[in-house]
Amino acid sequence: MHAFQKSLTLPQPEQALPGRSAVMPVPSQHFVLGHTLLPPFPESTEQAVFGLGCFWGAEKSFWQLPGVYSTAVGYSAGYTANPTYDEVCTGKTGHNEVVLVIYHPRQVTYSDLLTHFWESHDPTQGMRQGNDTGTQYRSAIYTHSEMQLMQAQESLQRYQQALNAAHFNAITTEVCPAKDFYYAEEYHQQYLAKNPQGYCGLGGIGLAFPAE
Repeated sequence: MHAFQKSLTLPQPEQALPGRSAVMPVPSQHFVLGHTLLPPFPESTEQAVFGLGCFWGAEKSFWQLPGVYSTAVGYSAGYTANPTYDEVCTGKTGHNEVVLVIYHPRQVTYSDLLTHFWESHDPTQGMRQGNDTGTQYRSAIYTHSEMQLMQAQESLQRYQQALNAAHFNAITTEVCPAKDFYYAEEYHQQYLAKNPQGYCGLGGIGLAFPAE
């Protein structure tokens, strides 16, 4: 997917594409779960944002988890306002392909989501994931509270210890407070439900997250 995208260096803010004020139109409902794709979400839910390679497969892996209310794919952690997919593919927006996860914390905890995140991709590959190369495919956890940030950092340390013991490379995952989330185009939302034979390069390294 997108073999032409080879940028491995994030742009500086002044180098980024300007973007636009117009918000990307997206469907009102999740194609699979039937719940709202847009805020406001139920007060009983919380949100999380993860980057783990091509967002098609990432989103599918999360919407299948019990307790997940809704998911959406989009762009985050860059500089360009309301970017298009083609702009993100140039590497000149600074954005990452991410999945927004809206979840019921009494049914699936943030810790559960972190475990799923670590086990679903290779977090040691820097600016790529599998055959997908470029800054938009970097591994990342973008947090929405001090508690999420603390849990994410702690989980990284625990998984790194497991990786060290199994002689894997160092984790390159970006862990930081979330910036603006920009929805991706309509056709990207729940793409693998609409196109069951579509591309998905997502895959873990076969190492379980260590139990407490």
